[in-house]
Amino acid sequence: MSVKSCLKQKGGNRPPANSRQPMTNSISVFFPCYNEQENVARTAQNVLDVLEKLNTDFEIIIVDDGSKDDTAKISDQIARQNKAVKVVHHHTNLGYGDALRSGFNAATKQLVFYTDGDGQFDISELPPLLPLIADFDIVSCYRLNRRDPLIRKINGWAWTKLVCLLFGLKIRDIDCAFKLYKTEIFDNIELSSSGALIDTEILARAVRKGYTVTQKGVHHYPRTAGKQTGANLKVILRAFKELFRLYRDIRRD
Repeated sequence: MSVKSCLKQKGGNRPPANSRQPMTNSISVFFPCYNEQENVARTAQNVLDVLEKLNTDFEIIIVDDGSKDDTAKISDQIARQNKAVKVVHHHTNLGYGDALRSGFNAATKQLVFYTDGDGQFDISELPPLLPLIADFDIVSCYRLNRRDPLIRKINGWAWTKLVCLLFGLKIRDIDCAFKLYKTEIFDNIELSSSGALIDTEILARAVRKGYTVTQKGVHHYPRTAGKQTGANLKVILRAFKELFRLYRDIRRD
């Protein structure tokens, strides 16, 4: 197993056992979508193909974050054709953080995994993460040879360094959209981020609760359809605003 970085991060006392009492060996997989009409069906089919080989109880959740194209219509068609798929709709575009929070809230299985709906990750790299969750609570992946424009790679590196310094984390790629969690975590932390800070907030709050983290590299591929929105100035300003609020909250705690 090519685990290049394997670490435990300790925080406060471990919270009580999961109140949801989920089924054993079960997993929820979700992906947020905003104007991904060209990608959503392919991504859903790839997830379905992988999960059907796992011999486990699973569900697939598509989070449509107020798309203005046919993403919602296509997602509903997919759900009608497969009972393992359900769709969460936002009537307006609320932001990446709200999309992830909706996905975590909708998850009903023992484990919850999320990736993006843009097809830049290979879902077949999910199964090798599952053995790691026996010893850790979170598997936070990092992108091998990130296939994004140079400015996005520089911004991502700088952002990861900044938030790790502020919150005492040791994460290689804070915003990599390929993460596996024990679902109980989301019963024991309260999230407020609605934008791009969401990954930082989850990890910062979880580590302070005593949950453990390991890391693993996954491959990253160029976007072949649709349009990226993460580099939008409005998105960046919102992330910094939420960052300062989170830093204040955690220091106060």
